[in-house]
Amino acid sequence: MAKSKTTFFCQNCGAQHSKWQGQCSSCKEWNTIVEEVLQKPDQKDWKIQDSREVKRTAKPLKISEIEVGSEPRLNTNNVELDRVLGGGIVPGSLILLGGEPGIGKSTLLLQISLNLKQKTLYVSGEESQQQIKMRAERINPNPANCYILTETKTQNIFKQIEALQPEIVIIDSIQTLHSDYIESSPGSISQVRECTSELIKFAKETGVPVILIGHITKDGSIAGPKILEHMVDTVLQFEGDRNHVYRILRAKKNRFGSTHELGIYEMLGSGLREVSNPSEILISKNDEGLSGTAIAATLEGVRPLMIEIQALVSSAVYGTPQRSTTGYNAKRLNMLLAVLEKRAGFRLGAKDVFLNITGGISVDDPAIDLAVIAAILSSNEDISIEKDICFAAEVGLAGEIRPIPRVEQRIMEAEKLGFATIMISKQSKLPKNNYVIKIQKAARIEDVVTFLFE
Repeated sequence: MAKSKTTFFCQNCGAQHSKWQGQCSSCKEWNTIVEEVLQKPDQKDWKIQDSREVKRTAKPLKISEIEVGSEPRLNTNNVELDRVLGGGIVPGSLILLGGEPGIGKSTLLLQISLNLKQKTLYVSGEESQQQIKMRAERINPNPANCYILTETKTQNIFKQIEALQPEIVIIDSIQTLHSDYIESSPGSISQVRECTSELIKFAKETGVPVILIGHITKDGSIAGPKILEHMVDTVLQFEGDRNHVYRILRAKKNRFGSTHELGIYEMLGSGLREVSNPSEILISKNDEGLSGTAIAATLEGVRPLMIEIQALVSSAVYGTPQRSTTGYNAKRLNMLLAVLEKRAGFRLGAKDVFLNITGGISVDDPAIDLAVIAAILSSNEDISIEKDICFAAEVGLAGEIRPIPRVEQRIMEAEKLGFATIMISKQSKLPKNNYVIKIQKAARIEDVVTFLFE
């Protein structure tokens, strides 16, 4: 009988080594390399019955000769998820959903499986069937086509899949699965890679989409080898603060759509509610005017958002001024402060500046530059900005107000939400349209200061 192969893996980054060493040469971490059995010599295919296996030999074809099926995407009945995926689930695709513990990954996928019209198999290696039923009754007491299986061995899972013939398979979570063909413990690098490989082969050969839940490490990356994210078709990230009720779904990788889309949910006792109008949660409802706040019109993919920028400018107490940001690039904040000091004459070098984007989201759209500057100037002068004014423009190093793409979409969103004025760049080219909202154009920072505070 052939001897089983062993190799050495780094538990931190997943790098493979031919022998043990104290420090990983890839990630430079110490004491993270362990020996694992790579594979038993008698490994078989994912299929259970050998008689049903079809031996095929691939051959090269011209692109014009390749036949493409007309299978439509599967609608999940969840508008936010469908938007992030690019229109629904592609048949035969493998989707990986990651997020912090307790953020709502299992709740989201259980809610989707309960609402699907297709026959769905929900495989859990972390909860019992009774625990899942208790949560399912809270979310949807009358599910139609959802089947629950508590199993961790992939060979047993494939037996049940062959008997049930589901149209969608959900695995919670990939770190709990183990295969008989690997002799390491569940959650190890070789087990995660082997189980994912078996599921990929199953999805591609049968056309059944598979959704995996993946745990994350303390630095926010998917636990296990980095190759796991390369193997799957789509990587989704479920973000949010457990102390807040709002959750954000982003696509870090998507072979079948854009990675710029955003889905927003609200965590309730009955599950996750889709937020169709995100601006309602990103703008505070204060009636009294407060200094240091400004509204920006930004875009996440094709979705326009109105977000609130908060700034606090105060005298530096400890000698060295502090620059702190939440949800915004700190280096870009330093650049905008330098522009204000050099081009507009505001002495902010000896003052602390704190910047926050409400709602717990992170924005890297340069179109919010003008709103950031307006909030900083408002806090510095202690003068509030009118609540019905919003901003959409980029600020250059010369102090000029630069145009931004798709400004018409931002204007229409601001108009829909009842804003009276939007400030944009003077260079922006607008189609001839009768906007109800007043469009204020500015060429330089001095024009913004004059309009807001004089």
